[in-house]
Amino acid sequence: MKVVIPGGTGQVGTVLGRALRGDGHEVVVLTRRAGGEGQVYWDGERLGPWAREVDGSDIVINLAGRSVSCRYTKGNLTEMMRSRVRSARVVGQAIAAANRPPRAWLQMSTATVYAHTYDAPNDEVTGVIGGSEDGVPGYWAFSVDIAQAWERELDEANVPATRKVALRAAMVMTPDKGGVFDVLSRMTRLGLGGPVGGGRQYVSWIHEDDFIAAVRFILDHDDLAGPVNLAAPGPVRQRDLMRELRAAWGVPVGLPATRWMAELGALAIGTDTELLLKSRRVVPGRLTAAGFDFRRGTWPEAARDLVQRARRHDTAKSRGDHPGGRGKRSD
Repeated sequence: MKVVIPGGTGQVGTVLGRALRGDGHEVVVLTRRAGGEGQVYWDGERLGPWAREVDGSDIVINLAGRSVSCRYTKGNLTEMMRSRVRSARVVGQAIAAANRPPRAWLQMSTATVYAHTYDAPNDEVTGVIGGSEDGVPGYWAFSVDIAQAWERELDEANVPATRKVALRAAMVMTPDKGGVFDVLSRMTRLGLGGPVGGGRQYVSWIHEDDFIAAVRFILDHDDLAGPVNLAAPGPVRQRDLMRELRAAWGVPVGLPATRWMAELGALAIGTDTELLLKSRRVVPGRLTAAGFDFRRGTWPEAARDLVQRARRHDTAKSRGDHPGGRGKRSD
């Protein structure tokens, strides 16, 4: 099977590409920095020679877009919107123009599309779309706007021979450097892994093994189309997430952080407090109903496994054979 992954050089794309190659599939990554084996140049905005890779492929998995791990300045938010919308649009154009279009187009989206909530969990059917919640910073609505614009390009693409799936992914937890788990682990090991802003906000997450398995599952199930939540069935409160992470690392204490302390910390590491303070209580309704079995669906087990892998990565790196997998932008 030939799989084309626009934006496959980021952390999630690296993990997914490695797994699909391990399955014996041909994987072609579309990237602005082509140079490695199996990489083809594209600019993420216009049709070009890269579109020949889409024509005759079996699957397209579009992961392109500027990383959300940044300060939410006007310029960064604009670039997030532009990179996601334009890349999704041009992927749709390439599929529409193909003589032999792929049978499925999986378009990365985000669980951030759902409302900030401490109450009922959000699934694909009954979940509440965010953007109009009371008592949250107004700029949080822009993240929802980005997600909706991203999915709108998918919905409006005229590709009748291709099944379309929006991957509403929660935080993908991998042990690779530069990802969310790595950032949380560094905070934990520095003694800063306590509750943030009280810690009652929910964190939705998914272990990399289950993310990969869910993508395989979706590819094998032609009845799955439209939005699909890629999140573990057990979202946890932030204070509990950090407590279990401290236990996995063997760190007894984690200092709590108020909202203003979280703002200073986010500024120091170049990210935004929305990633820490928005309560994302997202559950995988459609995957569960279709019979998907999560291997690492509880956070304590997932945290222990990820810590073990991170320690092996550190050991491998010290020997000079660490494979990497870091990426600030998927393009």
